[in-house]
Amino acid sequence: MTSIFNFPFRACRSVLASESRLNSIMGYNIFRHKVSDAANNAEEIKDGKEKIDIEALVKQNEDLQEENKNLIEKVRRYLAETENIRKRTIKETSDAKIYAIQGFCKDLLDVADSLSKATECVPKEEVCDSNPHLKHLYEGLVTTESQLQTIFQRHGLMAINPLNEKFDPNSHKALFEQVVEGKEGGIVVVVSQIGYKLHDRIVRAAAVGISKDPNQ
Repeated sequence: MTSIFNFPFRACRSVLASESRLNSIMGYNIFRHKVSDAANNAEEIKDGKEKIDIEALVKQNEDLQEENKNLIEKVRRYLAETENIRKRTIKETSDAKIYAIQGFCKDLLDVADSLSKATECVPKEEVCDSNPHLKHLYEGLVTTESQLQTIFQRHGLMAINPLNEKFDPNSHKALFEQVVEGKEGGIVVVVSQIGYKLHDRIVRAAAVGISKDPNQ
């Protein structure tokens, strides 16, 4: 039979047990909240770190793109310069082949001048069958001069005889200027020496006299 004195003791023990369980529950809840707060703080720190790393990677990517752009531009300039050097070398090589005989041509021009003067000095009326020696000599000189001009043309050396043409300071050398009736100023009226050009390059300018404008 349960004693009446045991009731308060059991009631107190039950209250104490309930309070202990309540404290345990409250302690667990507090611990859970602390763990949750710590996890949230760690997540925030992690998010901040990831954000900083992304910004750094974006900046690094932009720097690499700029460096790549500069390298591509340098390569393009290098290729353009190389192509220009290649074209210039080809042109210089071609010009060297074309104009290598320029000095030799200048020396032969004296021979051509001598032949031209020799044929011009022969009186045409003396070139006849009654004077066969002079006739044969004259014909030989004319033939030699013609052959020499043919050889000149074959190698790109062309004569410049600008009689009655407009004076060109690039290919003509003015020796004198005079008023000529019926001629406007700046016209070649006398060719003292025929000029020559090798392809597009002037080897010797033609020595000329030009007409003067009468109104000047």
